[in-house]
Amino acid sequence: MALLLGVDTGGTYTDAVLLRDETEVVASAKALTTRHDLAIGIGAAVAEVLRQGGADARDVGLASLSTTLATNALVEGQGGRAGLVHIGFRESDLAAQGLREALGGDPALVIAGGHGAGGTEAAPLDEAALRAWLEAGQGAGAYAVAGLFATRNPGHELRAAEIIREVTGRPVSLSHHLSAKLNGPKRALTALLNARLIGMIARLIERAEGVLRAQGITAPLMVVRGDGALISAAQARERPIETILSGPAASIVGARWLTGAGHALVSDIGGTTTDVAVLRGGRPAIDPEGARVGPWRTMVEAVAMRTFGLGGDSEVHVAEGLAGGVILGPRRLVPVSLMAVEAPAAVHRALEAQARAAVPGEMDARFVRAVPGIEAGGLSEREAALLARIGADVWPLGGVLRSRMDRSALGRLVRRGLVQLGGVTPSDAAHVLGRLDAWDAEAARLALALVARKRVGSGARLADGAAALAAMIVARLTHQTALALLEVGFAEEEEAFGLPPEALAAHVLMQRGLGPHRGLVRIETGLGVPVIGLGASAASYYPAVGARLGCEMIVPGDAGVANAIGAVVGRVVIRRAGVVTAPAAGRYRAHLEAGPEDFGDAEAAMAALEAALGAEARAAAEAAGAVDVQVRARREVREAEAEGRRVFLEAEIVVEAGGRPRVAEG
Repeated sequence: MALLLGVDTGGTYTDAVLLRDETEVVASAKALTTRHDLAIGIGAAVAEVLRQGGADARDVGLASLSTTLATNALVEGQGGRAGLVHIGFRESDLAAQGLREALGGDPALVIAGGHGAGGTEAAPLDEAALRAWLEAGQGAGAYAVAGLFATRNPGHELRAAEIIREVTGRPVSLSHHLSAKLNGPKRALTALLNARLIGMIARLIERAEGVLRAQGITAPLMVVRGDGALISAAQARERPIETILSGPAASIVGARWLTGAGHALVSDIGGTTTDVAVLRGGRPAIDPEGARVGPWRTMVEAVAMRTFGLGGDSEVHVAEGLAGGVILGPRRLVPVSLMAVEAPAAVHRALEAQARAAVPGEMDARFVRAVPGIEAGGLSEREAALLARIGADVWPLGGVLRSRMDRSALGRLVRRGLVQLGGVTPSDAAHVLGRLDAWDAEAARLALALVARKRVGSGARLADGAAALAAMIVARLTHQTALALLEVGFAEEEEAFGLPPEALAAHVLMQRGLGPHRGLVRIETGLGVPVIGLGASAASYYPAVGARLGCEMIVPGDAGVANAIGAVVGRVVIRRAGVVTAPAAGRYRAHLEAGPEDFGDAEAAMAALEAALGAEARAAAEAAGAVDVQVRARREVREAEAEGRRVFLEAEIVVEAGGRPRVAEG
């Protein structure tokens, strides 16, 4: 029987797992994720899991990849430079849905064109303006196109894409391919983020396929989508936005497979984020409003999950105020202990020099390095100079920043994913406390000792040495994780409490009740369902979280590779949606990819749209490698009462095609 290989490329670790018959874990392995060349980490994990399992690469019949890279990129504001073409909208519409903020200085063009609600052309597409803008050169690695009412008639989006490919040869993301719903600015945001991720995900898939072939694995590669379903590598290249929450979605599938739990919170701690979802009846719910990652609410169908900028590699900030303390996240740093493994001489030399200084420095225990192999187009003169100054070495941060303007330039380079910052993280704290021994514990101790001597508002030191600061950091991680779980719990409660979930989670009565509080008033609070803790560091941190919340904490034996397990036990599922409208009495309009088509009967229009969507979904499922494809359709017809009779207003049709991925034999 063929083996199934699951690989998860996370922010810190790359996991690999071998399954037999979808019932037995044969072997699992971990390797450090190597962002500068993902193939190194993937290759190391795959080679090790094959070695541990005593498996022949030719026996692998299916390989599947889940990844947190797209999620992390959006949380951290990273990704390639993308250009947006906004057709038929007003300039002021760029402010809607956080679109202008998401652009962050990337080029955007608002031009005439677009359609009305019925799919008829509102104004001709201004092709001349589009060509002139493209020929001027925008430095974009990919483009996004969003047209007014493009889900009712995609003609102008399709034509704009032809021109962009002709002039630039760059990839193009069309908003109507990513969602069939209205709300143009939100579709534009989704298309923009998709375009920004194309280069990153393409590199990941290309390198993953290359390393699998090099090791003799010829099985097709699948990728986990944000709702836990599988798609082909080619489909993931075209729609990388659909892989946001890929890793977390795979973790939920893996959690169910590992524990058989029907009702629980699933909390997956990675290097960059903690992802929390609710498992009901053994199935995760799909977020009806679209996946939210960091500050962005997209139109991507994904599991209803909350992502928090909190992980083992979260940045440690010294809290303001008299009492001091620490706060974690949301940005990820390369742990000092890990950076010291990669550049021991540079890191130790800098830490020791900083320790000899009479007073603490603002940039103590902070480092910077460039990420090779990333396209660096569209940089300002200052950004290019700073990137050249960093070069190929690891530097103490104070050694490369020469002015306040350099700091702004550095921030932009970090957001583009061109450089990485290193600093103190919970992973370093775990090394100091002896909970981890994977990296350079002495570098972690030196770094925490430097940060511990910083002064708080009262004038006292932040902590009495490295060990005391490490305990403070781990306690803060426990607290922020508990807050995250409570916030999700309140968000999923049907009863209204009158305050936002985050306010309820942090409310003084809620927090005092976790004690619990015993006095004239008795307050006892906590979670009422079990928590399944996943992630490489779950066993280190989550027992204390369960004790804090007074709930059962389940950390399964293979919790550290749950994402990789979930990657190979899922199904291929393709959804396509469309609408039928009634622009006039006795006329029913099916909004198809080729353009609107009118019918004299509502049933005929719905049947035509359902057939078109079904054919498209089936073709996409088969292209993804699904076998025994089953197609199901759901209609939601909206009618109104008028003069004693039912009047058709609109129908939404959703078609789902799904099946198990094909497993190659031998």
